[in-house]
Amino acid sequence: MSTRAYAASTAKSPLAPHAITRRAPLATDVEIDVLYCGVCHSDLHQARDEWHEFAPTAYPCVPGHEIVGRVTKVGKDVKKFKAGDYAAVGCMVDSCRTCPSCTRGLEQYCVHFPTFTYNGQDKHSGSVTYGGYSERIVVDEAFTLKVSETANLAATAPLLCAGITTYSPLRHWGVGPGQKVGIVGLGGLGHMGVKFARAFGAHVVLFTTSPSKIEDGKRLGAHEVVVSKDAGAMKAHASSFDFVLDAVSADHDINAYLSLLKLDGTLCLVGAPEKPLPVAAFNLLLPRRSFAGSGIGGVAETQEMLDFCAERGIASDVEVIPIQKINEAYDRLLKGDVKYRFVIDMASIKQ
Repeated sequence: MSTRAYAASTAKSPLAPHAITRRAPLATDVEIDVLYCGVCHSDLHQARDEWHEFAPTAYPCVPGHEIVGRVTKVGKDVKKFKAGDYAAVGCMVDSCRTCPSCTRGLEQYCVHFPTFTYNGQDKHSGSVTYGGYSERIVVDEAFTLKVSETANLAATAPLLCAGITTYSPLRHWGVGPGQKVGIVGLGGLGHMGVKFARAFGAHVVLFTTSPSKIEDGKRLGAHEVVVSKDAGAMKAHASSFDFVLDAVSADHDINAYLSLLKLDGTLCLVGAPEKPLPVAAFNLLLPRRSFAGSGIGGVAETQEMLDFCAERGIASDVEVIPIQKINEAYDRLLKGDVKYRFVIDMASIKQ
């Protein structure tokens, strides 16, 4: 069916109205009217083909993988959803489902590569997948998530990427009471990292380059806020952290944060800097530190995260915009001018 969307037609062109085709629901499919779609920094990277070596962009590109909407139709074999339910779609819409990663519920690490919500290859048509900057989407039930009837839908949308990207590593490395945890960067990812680390019972220290973010960092749940440009403040925390979550996508000195880890501490990177980050060997060797990475979460863990947030009243801090302001939002995103996630009200696509 013909569907209204916003797409980038080249790496340098602004996003503009574009018509795409969605398949009619198959036996296990769920059709969703998109109500809200979060704006992730990776949307901008992908639209501008800035990850060309890793994932070249196929044009036209319809971004959007933080999707919340209402179910309008279901296939005959669908069991978890019915028309009228709230539902969500994150960064994946399929995977091989049979490899060791998929059978462990880690579809995001599918050996044969997951099918991403946009700029992936649709298993049914063989064509490129299109994301949530559109009025509707059709997704297999196995990759569709339930949303609480009482949730703030706009503030829930960013949980599908920013939320699970920070929740998953904090859970994997067992962050909890009695631990000292650092969060690097207070943006779309970082502000969720602060909220989750606090909710898990850790002592949370936020690192930011901006003194203006000290008050907000504490409002969001940080026990302490350190301005990373202050060498004395950084030195005072040396070798004292159990875990550091680095949510910065810009170029930065990773060694400054590795030196904060205690024996057997871990620094996990969830931001995606465009260029490689130099690592000093002795920052890992002495005293036995780990430098790791993590990407989103599997379907089951993402549902766990949504349920956890619904129970605890945790959501993203958002600024809701109409789709017509998406290019302005991208420009502001590059300047860090958002607290802390843009979310598109997709009703505006019909205007």
